[in-house]
Amino acid sequence: MLARVLYLTFFNRYFRTIDITEESMPGPKGNYTLNRLKRIWDDKPIAAHLYVTDNCNLECDYCTEYDHSAPHPPLDDIKKWITKIRDLGALRIGLQGGEPLMHPDIVEIVRYCAREMGLLTTVATNGFLLSEEMAFGLKDAGLSAIYLSVDRMTPIPSTRKSLKTIIPKMKYLDAAGLRYIVSGVLFGESVAQSEQVLEYCLEHKVPVQARIVHTGTDGTFSVSPGEKAELQRVLDFQHEKKRSGETIHVASAIIDYQRKLIENEPVDWTCLAGYKYFFVSAKGEFWQCSMNRAPNTPLMDVTPEMLKTYNRKKSCQKGCGVYCTVGESLFNNHPLRFLRPEIRDRIKARFS
Repeated sequence: MLARVLYLTFFNRYFRTIDITEESMPGPKGNYTLNRLKRIWDDKPIAAHLYVTDNCNLECDYCTEYDHSAPHPPLDDIKKWITKIRDLGALRIGLQGGEPLMHPDIVEIVRYCAREMGLLTTVATNGFLLSEEMAFGLKDAGLSAIYLSVDRMTPIPSTRKSLKTIIPKMKYLDAAGLRYIVSGVLFGESVAQSEQVLEYCLEHKVPVQARIVHTGTDGTFSVSPGEKAELQRVLDFQHEKKRSGETIHVASAIIDYQRKLIENEPVDWTCLAGYKYFFVSAKGEFWQCSMNRAPNTPLMDVTPEMLKTYNRKKSCQKGCGVYCTVGESLFNNHPLRFLRPEIRDRIKARFS
């Protein structure tokens, strides 16, 4: 009972990843919040990522999630998959790629997710294809938030995702009133400029995060001894800013988890990928997560009973760098343990 009371008290403050409002979500006010609360104690999924295309306009060295040869899936197929995701019980959907804005029907896809299926909907994009018309279209379609993937201030061959390229696009999002989060990855060639990206966003009150990239093809993390200090410095920088009340958009528990990754320390958790959080490919295949793509079962054949079989520890979870599934798993495994450092840091932020 105490856990539930504390959870209810803190719930709306913690879930600032997206705006949960009558305008951005159809249905009665608070519908998402109340249903999300139930997911801690029921056996239904919380969220799914749907790859609306494998095509991408970039070729970042660390990315394994694009295929220029694959055609966009038809809109009718995507709508069937979205309906199935909703029917399985998911409350939230993240539209991924490739580059999702390359799909010619992306605004209609968002509209179907948010307005017709009642799913809280986000899009992850490199932002290069954003236009003012598209920003207003996505807002009108019911998009709750857009994640802008930015690694550095300036582009380099291994990643062209630079803040200087995206700043003009952010003005379109501001004009449309569409919430956005700048999200980068930390690896050898991005660390040097990562603090510049963080500082620019904090100065302009833009929610921002930079997380350690998974380095193995299976999603696991490894780091050379020489990289530890630099990665730790950027994590500490974010934690310090978060504690002072600035717009760092990452849970304190995930910062702690990344510190343990760097030091190769054990973490007590059970991965819920495939159960509370699953992925759907641009071919309509069910995946546990973006790095572990077994069993490649057609989504339309997935049953609630099948999802429950993934409620278990997994051989690939040690060193996992797929933070969406890590975060959801850590939170559902031990809500109070997850929230404790968050509450502590928010209290510090309030007094600072």
